[in-house]
Amino acid sequence: MKGIILAGGLGTRLYPLTFATNKHLLPVYDKPMVYYPIHTLVRAGITEVIVVTGGPHAGDFIRVLKNGKEWGLTHLEYAYQENEGGIAQALSLCEDFADGGSIAVILGDNTTDADISQPVGDFEQGAMVFLRSVSDPHRFGVPVFAAGDPSRIIAIEEKPAQPKSQYAVTGLYLYDSRVFEYIRRTKPSGRGELEITDVNNMYIEAGQLHWAKLEGFWSDAGTFESLFRSGLYWAQKAGWRDNIES
Repeated sequence: MKGIILAGGLGTRLYPLTFATNKHLLPVYDKPMVYYPIHTLVRAGITEVIVVTGGPHAGDFIRVLKNGKEWGLTHLEYAYQENEGGIAQALSLCEDFADGGSIAVILGDNTTDADISQPVGDFEQGAMVFLRSVSDPHRFGVPVFAAGDPSRIIAIEEKPAQPKSQYAVTGLYLYDSRVFEYIRRTKPSGRGELEITDVNNMYIEAGQLHWAKLEGFWSDAGTFESLFRSGLYWAQKAGWRDNIES
């Protein structure tokens, strides 16, 4: 399985920090943000990765990640998303890289210490989304579970005003090669983007979407609050509080 990190966008919610560089290169404690999704993939045994980026600071990734060797990668590619066309549109740029195989997709602002090596190793076909209970599900894609069968997702709603569950789709996905066919069938949403939620709903309609709960710590780092929360967690995990007290 190959890995795809989606690290485009302008990061407007983090202005003025992102005037100077891409959001995914901002520091989360002592490492650039994009390191964390790379580590998630490498820990799961995925060492061939493509980073999709865009905007005026795309070239910064090469200076930070170089050829990926020091991050544990055996192969690193880059793709450029010319416009902000949505997650699914960014993913479509990776079809040649996937080369007909399965892929693990993670958003570049996701930080987690979860071990997904077993789901990756067991994956054969269809799609898998990783869910997490959150206090603000309206910020995310939210699964709708079947009545009387909480193990089955019947739909995913994108940023609903009235979420039907407390779970969020975390921005970590496993897909088989059909994902690119489904993306080609996707129409732009009201905000003019190709939504990954629409792609996931196509897998649901085909009876091929599975889910797993993401264990351990997880947070995106796309707002000031979540960026601070992520940095604080990783600092404390590294013993930062003990270092300060000593």
